[in-house]
Amino acid sequence: MQRSGSGWFETLLNSHPNISSNGEIFSVKERRSNVSSVLRTLDKVYNLEWTSSAAKNECTAAVGLKWMLNQGLMEYHKEIVEYFNRRGVSAIFLFRRNLLRRLVSVLANAYDRDAKQLNGTHKSHVHSKQEAEVLAKYKPTINGSLLIANLKHIEDITADSLEFFKSTRHTILYYEDLINNQKRMMDVQEFLRVPHRDLQSHQVKIHTRPISELVENWNEVYNTLKGTQYEIFLNQSDYPSN
Repeated sequence: MQRSGSGWFETLLNSHPNISSNGEIFSVKERRSNVSSVLRTLDKVYNLEWTSSAAKNECTAAVGLKWMLNQGLMEYHKEIVEYFNRRGVSAIFLFRRNLLRRLVSVLANAYDRDAKQLNGTHKSHVHSKQEAEVLAKYKPTINGSLLIANLKHIEDITADSLEFFKSTRHTILYYEDLINNQKRMMDVQEFLRVPHRDLQSHQVKIHTRPISELVENWNEVYNTLKGTQYEIFLNQSDYPSN
């Protein structure tokens, strides 16, 4: 899903000399307009006929793409599962545990799409602390009346995706675990059957402060989630406590 650390995760993968991940190929609507278009596009990727900035001169042992759940993946899941299993495609599911922090990121990114706070340019990802600080100044207002339904909707999509693709060769990752445990990236490299390397990304995290400092109407959000199954999100950080 968007704003779950997938951009950062993909830059880590692409820093490996034997991995080429080609980005959000299916962000282009024509490529997902019907199942035939989807499968034809996948064939291009896995027949190594797709050229992108991720292409390597070194021996590529793992090639793939970043695919958001709302880009045809769920809509055509039966045909895609059959394709994955027939061609031996491995899937990495990347989710975010704290759905409230994800929502803050979604709203802030949507705001910047219009506001273009960095010299009139919209940036979904940044590469300096200065840029991150500019974007982090915006504090979104969250619709309290829709909040619980929104969080439940995201949970349902997550559960459905894992149910749909349970027969494929796959692994499940969480953004917070990748941040807190370097071994998880070693596990990913083992899953992709590539040699272990120290993977690097130049992306800088935007929202680093406590969640209470990131939301304009914090009291409303707190009172809405207090006493519910989502109360854990009120204090949960992306980082371990010192």
